[in-house]
Amino acid sequence: MPVTRFPPGQNAVEELMQHLVIGAGSAIAAAIIDQYLEAGDSVVAVSRSINSGAMATANGRLEWLQSDYSEESIQRICNRLRESALVFDRVFICNGILHNAHLAPEKRLEDVTTEQLTEVMQINAFQPINWVKHLKPVLRSKQHCILTAFSARIGSIGDNGRGGWYAYRASKAALNMLIKSAAIEYQRERRNVQFLLFHPGTTDTPLSKPFQRSVPPDKLFSPAFVAKQLLSIIDGLDRELSVHYLDWQNTAIEW
Repeated sequence: MPVTRFPPGQNAVEELMQHLVIGAGSAIAAAIIDQYLEAGDSVVAVSRSINSGAMATANGRLEWLQSDYSEESIQRICNRLRESALVFDRVFICNGILHNAHLAPEKRLEDVTTEQLTEVMQINAFQPINWVKHLKPVLRSKQHCILTAFSARIGSIGDNGRGGWYAYRASKAALNMLIKSAAIEYQRERRNVQFLLFHPGTTDTPLSKPFQRSVPPDKLFSPAFVAKQLLSIIDGLDRELSVHYLDWQNTAIEW
């Protein structure tokens, strides 16, 4: 993997410091990348397809890698990142699914299928934990690093008062448990890494598009707004906790 070049005059640590955005094809991920590039930072992005246009305008500060999100692909990318000697202080796992051409949130038990449960769980829970698994050798420096995974309030078991949306609820609850368990293990072996499970609120993206009709205008957020909120929250996280479960207002969510 080519190492991104930086302007002369920066020291070695600054030259190697980067942010890693996984699931970079999503709207919020794109907004995160834009805000970091505007601030003069450097980013390694991962998605199913490479955004050559974004790379062309990033003045060498954006490296884009392609992944089909199979575990083999995840391991291959993480091996290359480990060998590159790059140091990441911010990692974002933005992958997620709610609906597509052949699935929609279940309103009743009669709508639940094993196929849908498996597909949603694979994308929303299993893919992120595989990234966390294979990133452990990558995040081996002493640099403090915050790894953010996109969860949702609907993944809170304690906050579930309406039922329904079985696959999505279950997948986000599973993600929360997997990340919380990983945070405990990382504390034993990678104390420099802190975790954030983040609920972005209802954001104006393709994921929420079919469900926006009942959302008040002031509660439908732009990807740029959510990205700004998230980066502000990350910068102010309490480092004493190994894992946080927070919403876009920086409010803790019941597990």
